[in-house]
Amino acid sequence: MSKISFDLLPVEKKPSRRYRKGSKYDPILDKFLEGKDKLVTVEVAGRDGNYVRTQLKKRIDARDLKIDVSVVNNKVYLEK
Repeated sequence: MSKISFDLLPVEKKPSRRYRKGSKYDPILDKFLEGKDKLVTVEVAGRDGNYVRTQLKKRIDARDLKIDVSVVNNKVYLEK
């Protein structure tokens, strides 16, 4: 059996997890908020409607926005 070289270093506490400050889905939400339409559909190339809804919902919750997101017939809807 071969030996490996290693060190064990004591620490006081684990660092907090670093979260991404933004998302590639933020521009969608920003543009919707800037617009005057109360209801729009969102199409993201190469992505399933349910996946897009999930990602948008995460950003809406993280930013504490007053936007509803839903999927009907695989189309994503944003509503103010």
